[in-house]
Amino acid sequence: MLDWSRIKEPLSFPSVLAHRNLMTLLLLFFVFNLNAQVKTSIDTLLIRIGEEIEYTIEVEADTTALVLFPEGQSFQPLEVIDSYAVDTSYAEAKFRLIKKYGLTQFDSGRYKLPSQRVMIDDRPFLTDSALVEVRDVPVDTTKQKMFDIKPAIDVDRPPFDFKRLLYWLLPLLLLGGLVYFLFRRKKRREERERQLPPYEEALEALRKLDESELLTESKSKAYYTSLTEIVKRYIDREVDETALESTTDELIERLQLHKDAGHFDFDTETIKKLDVILKRADLVKFAKMQQEIGQARADRSSIEEIINATHEAIPEPTEEELLENEAYLEALAKKKKRKQWIQGIAAGVLILLLTAAVYGSITGFDNLRDKVLGNAMRELAEGQWYKSEYGNPAVIVETPEVLKRKDVKIPEESSGVILSSDHFEYGKFKEQFYISVSSSEYNPQVLEVQPIDLSMILEGVLKEIEDRGAINLVVKQETFSTEAGIEGIKAYGDFNLKLPNGKISKDPAAYEVLLFQQEQGTQLISIVYKKEDFYAVLVKDRVINSVELELQNSGQPKPKQE
Repeated sequence: MLDWSRIKEPLSFPSVLAHRNLMTLLLLFFVFNLNAQVKTSIDTLLIRIGEEIEYTIEVEADTTALVLFPEGQSFQPLEVIDSYAVDTSYAEAKFRLIKKYGLTQFDSGRYKLPSQRVMIDDRPFLTDSALVEVRDVPVDTTKQKMFDIKPAIDVDRPPFDFKRLLYWLLPLLLLGGLVYFLFRRKKRREERERQLPPYEEALEALRKLDESELLTESKSKAYYTSLTEIVKRYIDREVDETALESTTDELIERLQLHKDAGHFDFDTETIKKLDVILKRADLVKFAKMQQEIGQARADRSSIEEIINATHEAIPEPTEEELLENEAYLEALAKKKKRKQWIQGIAAGVLILLLTAAVYGSITGFDNLRDKVLGNAMRELAEGQWYKSEYGNPAVIVETPEVLKRKDVKIPEESSGVILSSDHFEYGKFKEQFYISVSSSEYNPQVLEVQPIDLSMILEGVLKEIEDRGAINLVVKQETFSTEAGIEGIKAYGDFNLKLPNGKISKDPAAYEVLLFQQEQGTQLISIVYKKEDFYAVLVKDRVINSVELELQNSGQPKPKQE
């Protein structure tokens, strides 16, 4: 083993070489093993496909010790099919804890059962690895009856998805209703703006009444209804604003009051003539009395004369009234313009919301949120990636951004052991995503005497993670192999991050570490990311799956770069 007191490397996560004094290590080892002991056993090393292996971990520790057994798929390439409850017993002032796992594999071959990490208080214990052989199940085709392939069968078409149709149809109907409502309002507003002055409007209405065939078709009621409405509307707009809602007697009485008050210079005969025509019209409309065509036309002429007389009786507005009216119209125009702006903004917002609802129902509301608010991790995942070599021995990896070199100073006491050390990073440890790649080359003469212990280096990496603010660190470990067949150690898990203000981050973080040793060098790839961020996990998986290493064996070419 290496004399680790002679080797020292900068504590830059995750390229860390554990610095321990050998005597301190031995002392801690013996002292700790006086208080805790870990044993493992396996019932068989030879199974058929799908059979269960019973793997047992037995821990003997103080009654106050906190013991954490491996959880999850830390036994890969073997699969955990059952994790049994811990059996606890008490003997000689100590606890004896027995934890059993049911393991299996569904492909034949020889598999290495990796060593497992058992945490007792804050101290890790690594179990021994084992080699398991999985054999095929023999099939005797002379005894096993064989059957022909079954023909294809027709299946019923799945029922129509009305709910999906509703997602499409409802927003479209709402959008169509909104467009129709706005169009109708605009059309009515334009009609009001095109409205003629009262006098011209009344004469135009009389002309259209003359062109109608109500009298020739003996429709006296409809004719007199239109005739009285024309004169009342004119008076309503020019003289008295309650004319349309007033009865005949009420209207005549109000016109007489206007005359007596001097508001309008009405002729008494004109008022009497209007009174006679309106009462005759009431008889036609309500008593169903049929009028002669001649009388109806005479009444029509009289109404035109009344309108002309009223128009002449209305006094011309004074200069002050004109100015007040002009100011009123200007204020009205501003109010109208402001109202149009408000309606336009409201309509735009509503259309935008409906469009967002339709887009979200089709592509997903998470996608809509990312498009509107932006998502840095999604931009990394879907943007351009770069494949590069880092360090010596080279680590070949594909990343969303090119990693930047970070200077690492080799301590003087390690200069005879570590020939070179390169470190590259992207992002920051306490931010959304962090990648680091380290590569170190060692003196081959030293390694011939004392080989590198990857487990100790990994322990230093995990310690560095905790030093950077990680608490409640969960550690899982397994073997990892690149596409070129280079094997190393993979450590992964999650943790809570302690913020600078002393609070704990609500978003759980996760990490993944790959550690390799080839000939006279070590290579280390580390990623820290948000555990519940879909795109962060996507980026992490793509980076890990792209990892390749420069082969140190002579005669073997290194992987071709893109």
